[in-house]
Amino acid sequence: MNTQFKKGVLELIVLKAIVADDLYGYQLVSRINEVIQVNEGTIYPLLKRLSNDHLLESYLKESTEGPPRKYYHITSLGLARYEDLLEEWTNFSESVNTYLKGVK
Repeated sequence: MNTQFKKGVLELIVLKAIVADDLYGYQLVSRINEVIQVNEGTIYPLLKRLSNDHLLESYLKESTEGPPRKYYHITSLGLARYEDLLEEWTNFSESVNTYLKGVK
């Protein structure tokens, strides 16, 4: 997939994944890879930015398989951002699809 396409929708996809469940980084990367291929080096800086912007909160949770894991939870501000991005994406993709299909 085109890298620029990925960059354009990655924040929306990350927020969507975390709306459904609180996730730790590796879980998030795995879920996103079901839709588009990304690596951890792309996701962690985005998680940090979303946390700094108060769209996500993190907390530690004990793991039975090693050290505690850092889970991410969406905030009310993050949920509002997700809904705005989803509406923008829906309108944008519908317009592009209509144009590409030649329908006016």
